[in-house]
Amino acid sequence: MIKKVLAFILFAFFLFMVVIYFSTATTDKNFSTCEILDLSSIDHIDFREHDSVMVAASTLYRGNTLKNIVQGEQYRKVWETPVKVPIAFLDTLKGGLTILEQGGGKQTHSLKVKTKNDDVYTLRSVTKNPEPLIPDFIKAVGLENIVVDGISAQHPYAALAVAELAHKCGLLSTRPQLLFLPRQEKLDSLNDKYGNRLFLFEHENAGNAEWTQLEKASEIIDTEDLQELKSEKKDLLHVDENLLVRARLFDLLIGDWDRHAKQWGWVLTSKNEETLATPLPCDRDNAFFNIDGILPTLLSHKSILPDLQNFEKEIDYIPGLVMDFDTYFLKTIDKSIFSEEATYLQSTLTDESINQALKVWPKTIYEQDGAEIAKKIMARKQQLTEYAMRFKEEIDKTEFLSESLKGSEDLNLPSELVACFDCLK
Repeated sequence: MIKKVLAFILFAFFLFMVVIYFSTATTDKNFSTCEILDLSSIDHIDFREHDSVMVAASTLYRGNTLKNIVQGEQYRKVWETPVKVPIAFLDTLKGGLTILEQGGGKQTHSLKVKTKNDDVYTLRSVTKNPEPLIPDFIKAVGLENIVVDGISAQHPYAALAVAELAHKCGLLSTRPQLLFLPRQEKLDSLNDKYGNRLFLFEHENAGNAEWTQLEKASEIIDTEDLQELKSEKKDLLHVDENLLVRARLFDLLIGDWDRHAKQWGWVLTSKNEETLATPLPCDRDNAFFNIDGILPTLLSHKSILPDLQNFEKEIDYIPGLVMDFDTYFLKTIDKSIFSEEATYLQSTLTDESINQALKVWPKTIYEQDGAEIAKKIMARKQQLTEYAMRFKEEIDKTEFLSESLKGSEDLNLPSELVACFDCLK
């Protein structure tokens, strides 16, 4: 009897693996840029004669019945839907831009650029290259398409709607704009990597702070620089606790589960000798994250990847959303602020304002998922006070950090400042 059960399990596993191979085989392993739909011969087009172009973010994730069942439907149709996008040239955009450096995370290609007035912006690619994230053992068994296809769970235009939502509840954003960057002389040797691509053009999370319009804002710094400044100023430097808690509760509303230290900037304002750091959330790739299908559902189980959570009307597993960032910055904040900010978001972010924010998307994009995403935000908003208290409870269960905050491993900080931001007095 036992042998029969084992044989059945092995056969079922073999059958499952065959189905996965067939499903993933329909996704190209190679990274691809956006697909231009209204210009037949792109190499011979003078883009300066046009002000916009119809572009599909990517047709790489196009699905079929098998793929939708095994790997999920995700946002496949959104990725392949053409949208009208302004054409941009670096020599004229914002009066002319100078390339400072290349950047980006493991998936995103980006260019940091500067205006003649020293305002710093970033061009972040909408299309992603997940190859650096693929483990060698996945490549060895030929299943790298699983990782490549996983990008379809990200909404390519999430950042645009999130910025609108953030503005409506008093939070900063990098104010992203969608642009198409054709091949051009200013890109020079970078044309192959950055030319003919779709980008989010947004303010950088470091540098000049005037654009934030915060009173007496002096500069924007990243989290590492904030920690070093705390080491110098000690109790004369504080984070705006209310706005930071509001920002993290806002993340719960929009299902943005990936909020590590490098995805924040800090706007500094000073009064006498004291300095206040206002949070500037960046990188909204995982807002409205949508995973379904057999394989993603298995991988996102709380016992496997507890932080990888589908954007539903209810939050599935609060403990999985607590990051070392939260322990570091939020553990010392009183729970009354969590309750206060949850109530603020519930009253300020009205159903009407949610619908209006999502309509920043092109009509063809909004009509696909906009109304459903709005309903999910509204449903989460109704339970936000409860979520806020549970979130705080889970943060309080964690121990102060004994190792450097992710992203600041190279800093030589005093042990108190390694433990938490307000542990250093």
